[in-house]
Amino acid sequence: MARGSRRQGAPRRRNRDRHGRGLRGPLYPATLPAARSRAERFDALVLEALEPIEARWRTELTQLDVAVDDVPDIQPPDEDGDVVEDGNVPLARLVPAGADRRARIVLYRRPLEARAKDGADLSDLVHDVLVEQIANYLGLDPDVIDGE
Repeated sequence: MARGSRRQGAPRRRNRDRHGRGLRGPLYPATLPAARSRAERFDALVLEALEPIEARWRTELTQLDVAVDDVPDIQPPDEDGDVVEDGNVPLARLVPAGADRRARIVLYRRPLEARAKDGADLSDLVHDVLVEQIANYLGLDPDVIDGE
């Protein structure tokens, strides 16, 4: 078959978009905050919420990791009190330390984003959930963790 010709009935491949402009670059430069994805912005929000808590409780939190997952795994509900829930949807989970792993707090991005009205509300919600989980990990009242 000659180059440029195609078989009868075969779909035509396009190397460009339908307006003929070809592939475009990113809308925003990578250095601007608007270029970050929702997941990257959420990770930054968690780090921002964790920073003052970690500064105050650094020695107590050396064996604790904080992680973010998009959505929780579907598992039977625990009665241990290690899960912060809104209805039946977990917002965060405290995973206790095991023989081969450190203790970990997992925040679930999508359920938290779904509960927040706006960016400020999401920031407050992430802070509150993080404080509650750290208090659970340390066996303290959340007001002690959050107190200045």
